[in-house]
Amino acid sequence: MSAPEPHSPADLEPRKGCPSPRLSEEEFKRRFLNQFQDPAYDSLSPELAKVAAAAWDAYANSRKSPNTRKAGPGYAHPEYDLSLDWIAACEAIDAAQHRHENPDGPLRFLLINGSSRSEHTCPGELSKSYRMVEAAREELQQQTGVNIAVLDLSRLASEYGRQIHPCKACFSTSAALCHWPCSCYPNYSLGQVHDWMNEIYPLWVEAHGIMIITPVNWYHTSSPLKLMMDRLVCADGGNPDPTSTHGKHAKEAKEIEMKGWDYPRHLAGRVFSVIVHGDTEGAENVRRSISDWLKSMDLEPAGTLAEVDRYIGYWEPYATNHVAYENDHAFQDEVRNASRTLHEAAAARRRGQQVAAGASLRQPRQK
Repeated sequence: MSAPEPHSPADLEPRKGCPSPRLSEEEFKRRFLNQFQDPAYDSLSPELAKVAAAAWDAYANSRKSPNTRKAGPGYAHPEYDLSLDWIAACEAIDAAQHRHENPDGPLRFLLINGSSRSEHTCPGELSKSYRMVEAAREELQQQTGVNIAVLDLSRLASEYGRQIHPCKACFSTSAALCHWPCSCYPNYSLGQVHDWMNEIYPLWVEAHGIMIITPVNWYHTSSPLKLMMDRLVCADGGNPDPTSTHGKHAKEAKEIEMKGWDYPRHLAGRVFSVIVHGDTEGAENVRRSISDWLKSMDLEPAGTLAEVDRYIGYWEPYATNHVAYENDHAFQDEVRNASRTLHEAAAARRRGQQVAAGASLRQPRQK
């Protein structure tokens, strides 16, 4: 990629002006201790006060990544102190990439349930999306030499310590500032921990075929799915070397980008299927937006039958939506056909028989 037109140093100065989010010690400790509402903690008040004081010290001194080691060979700045959490995430992704590239390994599929509904929390019953994932899994299991992983995003709403923190939009400052994998989390000083993405990235990397099944929530994807989508921005153009920007040094990242950034496509070549279901409106647009997002990351559509948008129980009561799904045998068959198509596309691509026309052409515009 050719270098962009030169800019003055002032053009690359990060713009600032947001009010400070910093808390007083009193407010910080109030918020920190507010999580211990259960009477079981009452007898531990002295100990909790000590823990709150330690947490305040970490916050006041902005110790985002307290556990580090020198980056070592292979990085732009070997002496930079890299987070042990990031190193572990990077090693997991590298291992997943080896599994993906192993010609003797199984065909790997990732099935994603985008609904937040489950019987293990307030709604009191499982989602139709999860039932579709199970139908797709059962269909794929009939094939030989496959490995199937299910990513159930409803666990964000039902499982203790399971979170996907929001994207901080580093890419909007500079592509080079968005690290692959994401280095924004965990941030121990802000209590931004239990982030699920370091476990999710390898699932995407190792997969040969990916199926996303989601309901329509207010004309958009579900909130759990959107959180994951945003945090996958680092997979498309993200910087695999955090030392090159000395962590989150915005101006350094801008300077690197302006010298010419190659926008590495870390998930390129995987094939995908998208199934979106709604009850009134929005299914077509949500399916298109997810498909467009995946294609923008250089993933490849598995085929026409692998992309489905349908309405179940159109304008019918919510109370009987599972009955509507159970009665819609055509839709259930479409889900099965989508999984068959995904398998065929992944198998053909491994054999070198599925070619994405234009894949070798250089794109004149990036991001």
